[in-house]
Amino acid sequence: MQATQPIRQTLSVRVDNSAGVLSQVTRMFSRKGFNIESLAVGTTDDPNVSRITIEVFANDQQIKQLISQLGKLFPVHSVKLLDNSHSIRRELVLIKVKAETREIRNEVIQIANIFRANIIDVSLGTITLAVIGSESKDEAIEGLLKEFGILELARTGMVALERGQYTLRDETKEKGEYDYGKLML
Repeated sequence: MQATQPIRQTLSVRVDNSAGVLSQVTRMFSRKGFNIESLAVGTTDDPNVSRITIEVFANDQQIKQLISQLGKLFPVHSVKLLDNSHSIRRELVLIKVKAETREIRNEVIQIANIFRANIIDVSLGTITLAVIGSESKDEAIEGLLKEFGILELARTGMVALERGQYTLRDETKEKGEYDYGKLML
């Protein structure tokens, strides 16, 4: 069954770790008229390779087109659409909250404990928390902390890995070769 309505899709892209590659990848999304909802980039176990996790709203036809276009970019080693049921997705969120009294600080600390958030800074007027989790966990704690007054909030963007034995790495792929059968569409 083809999805006609755009849904949040997660792409994992292995690329050369060199200047300008991220710009090249994001420009391709812009040229195709897509807004990137979340973007996280970092090196892998191989210092010459970076992994880009991109979340975008797209239907099945659009995501196939995006994957095809990404696969044609020279610095791209591999592209994979991550299936939500076979992947682990997490985001780091830093939240600075007003906490001007001891009672408010205690309440914020209790909320942090419930969500297994780390308290990374405390002052007489604020508490800063680090939360690692899914969108639902992040939104839930953010909703509770709004009551106290959120002063600042920063998100890393979603990072994702496939569960179990599934990996993005395909050692047999040659530059320019692309296997659409492994996209898990």
